[in-house]
Amino acid sequence: MNLHQFRFVREAVRQNYNLTEAAKALYTSQPGVSKAIIELEEELGVDIFTRHGKRIRGLTEPGRAVLRSVELIMQEVDGLKRIGKEFAAHDSGSFTIATTHTQARYSLPKVVQAFTQKYPKVRLSLLQGNPKQITEMVRNDQADIAIATEALASGEGLVSLPCYQWEHVVVVSADHPLLKSKNLSLEEIASYPLITYDAAFSGRSKIDHAFSLRDLKPDIVLEAIDADVIKTYVELGMGVGIIAGMAFDAERDRGLRSIPAGHLFGTNVSRVALKQGAYLRSYVYTFIELLAPTLNRKLIAQVMEGEKDMYEL
Repeated sequence: MNLHQFRFVREAVRQNYNLTEAAKALYTSQPGVSKAIIELEEELGVDIFTRHGKRIRGLTEPGRAVLRSVELIMQEVDGLKRIGKEFAAHDSGSFTIATTHTQARYSLPKVVQAFTQKYPKVRLSLLQGNPKQITEMVRNDQADIAIATEALASGEGLVSLPCYQWEHVVVVSADHPLLKSKNLSLEEIASYPLITYDAAFSGRSKIDHAFSLRDLKPDIVLEAIDADVIKTYVELGMGVGIIAGMAFDAERDRGLRSIPAGHLFGTNVSRVALKQGAYLRSYVYTFIELLAPTLNRKLIAQVMEGEKDMYEL
């Protein structure tokens, strides 16, 4: 058996069992991929894939066990390659961050700026998606780290570290009646049409949970993944906005006003996630420290190696 066979098995699964697409992704021929997989099955003495005619349809029970071993082997191989690259050029390379729009737009710009000044030879890429999508990007080695508020804490195969806390704010026009409220309540907010995040983003689950606990059913007239979009429709008078506090800038959003709402919707924790067992280049540690100064290299390494429980942080 060899690494090419392992790569073909892994890619076949990633391409939803389409060997033609797997071959394209690996810059080889479909017959070559098919032959290598069959030879591996013969050597192991088990079928890795279920088949219908010449087409593979899914993993067999032993195939699932084989895939787990293949993933571990390929992760170690990728780690060895990164080690070699780092010692050859510790201040250059590529670094891919998967994150949500809110993080990319409001939390990361200053961190990215400081990082690129420190490592001008590192090619930095930002991939955006919803929390589930960016989790998969890290798990499938499409990104080095993921940054989001939702989903990362429980991602299988990931190590998740808390970065910082934030709260929601209510956004209204400069003359809105809610600005006169001395102690803003959920009942007051629910009396207006609401504009807020899509269900997968920026603590939306806590917003829904808060209203549900009070048996309130707010009229959410518009959902978006982008706080700038939410603020635009608030300015048009379509409703009251609920956004992440980091997304409001009094200087930039002069036509709007924000009202703190942490006492209503609670505190949210943004987290950084890494693939369990992955080898991290030195500049990845630096980026995480710039994002969250409490997460130094020693602490990150201890969590990655299982010496410290990430839920204790």
